[in-house]
Amino acid sequence: MKSSKKTTLIVALLAFCLTLSFPMVVSAREVDSSIAACLKAWGNQPFGNTPQFKTLETSVKVFGIGREAGDTEPTSSPSLVLINPSFNVMGGSTIELLNPNGWYCLRTTVSIMGRVSIRAHCKAHLASTSAGTTVLGNNGENRNLKDIAVTTMGTISVERPCN
Repeated sequence: MKSSKKTTLIVALLAFCLTLSFPMVVSAREVDSSIAACLKAWGNQPFGNTPQFKTLETSVKVFGIGREAGDTEPTSSPSLVLINPSFNVMGGSTIELLNPNGWYCLRTTVSIMGRVSIRAHCKAHLASTSAGTTVLGNNGENRNLKDIAVTTMGTISVERPCN
């Protein structure tokens, strides 16, 4: 690839990712449908039909620069957490979901020519609001990973420690 085309591609990717890093207004209907999709995926869950939940903000990393999402504080009762999209372009990123009572509802994780590692406590529950896709990438050996990630020439893995 010629240098000018490569530079144009990198600038376009940076501009796209930067627009995603600004807070987005999400209507109650969208949030409700996301939570509803996860509740349906789990089936038996402790939250009822109209649960309260907290939201982790969008995480964007480009060339290893940017912020990461995480929920590391344990709670004494089940905690429902909606995780807004995570984007990683040409770098490494780790999402830590370490609350053993966490019920994590992932909107989407996107990795383009990069590596994303999701560390979720072994007792935590994971579900996704949509199906994922892999193009010229590797989603490891975890079958459920295809449902939470979009990978293009990158890698996404899930680690389940029991600390």
